[in-house]
Amino acid sequence: MLPSIQAPQSAPTAAALTEKGVSGRVVALLAIASFISYVDRGNLSTAGPLIRDQFVLSNAQLGVLLSAFFWTYSPAQLPAGWLSERLDARRVLAVGLAIWGTATALTGLASGFLMLLLLRMTLGLGESVMYPASFKILATETLEGERGRANGLMAAGLLCGPAFGTLAGGLLMVWVGWRTVFVAFGCVSLLWLWPWLTAPRAAPPQRLRTHAADAPSVVTIIRRRELWGSCLGQFCQSYTLYLILSWLPVYLVKERGLSVPAMAQLGAGVYALSAVASVITGWVSDRCLTAGAGSNRVRKTALLAGFAGLAVCTGACALAGPLGSLLAMAGCGACLGIITPSFWAATQTLAGPGAAGRWMGIQNFFGNFAGITAPIVTGVVVDRTGTFSAGFLTAAGWAVIGIVAYGLIVRTIEPIDWQASSRRRAASGRSPTEGDVAD
Repeated sequence: MLPSIQAPQSAPTAAALTEKGVSGRVVALLAIASFISYVDRGNLSTAGPLIRDQFVLSNAQLGVLLSAFFWTYSPAQLPAGWLSERLDARRVLAVGLAIWGTATALTGLASGFLMLLLLRMTLGLGESVMYPASFKILATETLEGERGRANGLMAAGLLCGPAFGTLAGGLLMVWVGWRTVFVAFGCVSLLWLWPWLTAPRAAPPQRLRTHAADAPSVVTIIRRRELWGSCLGQFCQSYTLYLILSWLPVYLVKERGLSVPAMAQLGAGVYALSAVASVITGWVSDRCLTAGAGSNRVRKTALLAGFAGLAVCTGACALAGPLGSLLAMAGCGACLGIITPSFWAATQTLAGPGAAGRWMGIQNFFGNFAGITAPIVTGVVVDRTGTFSAGFLTAAGWAVIGIVAYGLIVRTIEPIDWQASSRRRAASGRSPTEGDVAD
């Protein structure tokens, strides 16, 4: 059954459990929006070899272009989280997609490095609302035992985006050129707005928003150690994800000697494997929760296993031979598919419907600094060493730190009772922003 509305800040009553939840159409459209966002942000990576040659760019310059998306995407997470809590999250998402679809189309008309840089920054600004708004919708309208499948589908959309962009985009760029592909993909992205704006609502708008007075403040949220463990964990996952998203085409073509069509097929296979793993992970986690397993055990098992596998596979990408490194790259894709829906669901569980938008805005702000560092660090390393080995070893180190983040810093993945924390502070005479770490 599709997710149901959960009353904010309290356990769902029997009546609430029988109400109609978020529609299948909304879940599907969120997955499609996630797909579109990663097609559009990943197109520059697929076109990287062609753009680098046309504009005579160094690897470091290409790394700057690849990271420029995150110069606006990461800091804009904070206002995006605030907007998702205070305004209609569905409308916020629609405006963001309109901005990023337009920026994608205009990229096909870029005349040089500076224009590409500005359009990538505009793209990041538009996409900044994607996950705070989506997490607000899912945290408000889904139950814990249904959250795995919803997040698994969104993660599959995210990971199918690069698969499609790499395969279809790579082949189309050989046929019609990269400029035409950007214009076409941007215009197609905008078509999503019509079904989204006409999608039925599961309940009156006031049921989908938590009033500001009932929600924890930003200061209260940032005093939770669980938030900082989640931020660090997302950074560790995102470092490998954005290394692959940014440099996989160049790595396969320049270091492994594949043709652009072969690169497109192999790269798409890595992302497709990741998407399948995310759907399976979401389905299995919901089955385990339905069978009586606790949220903490289910989420942590997937997260720790995924990070351990990611550390091994990224290390193998650096040290193994040609065949072994390609197999390890497939393993990286599978491990990312295990981690992504798990940390998304963990975030929604911890924050709850009253704080999901703000929490995800803060978490995405810090976590996506990996999108700034991974492309630039890798580009500089490749320029200096002529190989990607050090870049993959760096990613392996971050994967090990991810185990620490979710194994030790986030002690328990269970809903935080924000009202109980406020009552304890009031009883002890403390201000609303004091003592949250200990709660």
